[in-house]
Amino acid sequence: MGRLHFSTKESAGLLLLCVCGVLALSVVLAEQEGENLSGLSDNPDKAIFAVRENGTTCLMVEFAVKFLVPYDVLALNGIDLITEQASFMLPRGADIEGKCGSTESDIHISWKNNNYILRIYFSKEFREKSIEVWKINKIQFVYDTSETSHFINAYNPGKHTASTHRLSALVTPAGRSYVCTSQQTVTLISSDHQKGITVSMYDAQIQPFDIASDFIFSEPYKCITDQREHLEETLPLILGLVLGLIIIITLTIYHFHLKLTANQPQLPRDRSMYKNM
Repeated sequence: MGRLHFSTKESAGLLLLCVCGVLALSVVLAEQEGENLSGLSDNPDKAIFAVRENGTTCLMVEFAVKFLVPYDVLALNGIDLITEQASFMLPRGADIEGKCGSTESDIHISWKNNNYILRIYFSKEFREKSIEVWKINKIQFVYDTSETSHFINAYNPGKHTASTHRLSALVTPAGRSYVCTSQQTVTLISSDHQKGITVSMYDAQIQPFDIASDFIFSEPYKCITDQREHLEETLPLILGLVLGLIIIITLTIYHFHLKLTANQPQLPRDRSMYKNM
């Protein structure tokens, strides 16, 4: 058999190609290094996921997510279609992939052998007065109606993709984590006859950029809903304290008024007594 001969130039080219391939592979692997930390949460509905790059946490999400997905089933007459609704939670045992960047990051959460994939995309931008913020700019959800644990007797089953359009959600100052115990709902439009898919997040803490310490969120930024609820809870207490203070001040003034009037000489009310004065 004949032997293959390579010149020095060709060998160097092949070596360079191999090195580039290894570097490219290492970059891809670094981008997709995800960790599932859901076991750290006592809440059975809450999941904790982290994306790490070069051994450092660059993106973290902690939340409970509920999906409401409409789908068609055949009516009893075998002709008409009826819309049913599948309701399920994001499982804690999902698989994680992600990518971190200086201005764009994303996390991909998949389960049931990729029958379900939730993709969340984040971006940074400057707003008024050169204030830098981050936000969710896109959510995409892939689901398969042939998966029978949630979709029972689905008509014409198959994979569908639901996405948001021009999303700007969870706007948060750069360098801080978004915190919200209240439910935040986003509607996605599905490729399945433009059906509306509801994705609801609650008990959430999210940070896709500028994580200073490994596995630790930065300073929290409360959502507007939580701030409003906190104000509604504390406002009656504040009003009660103010009202109590007003009552105390009024009683104190009245008490001093009584003391002052008690020390003053009393003039007789019967005019006939003035003759004896």
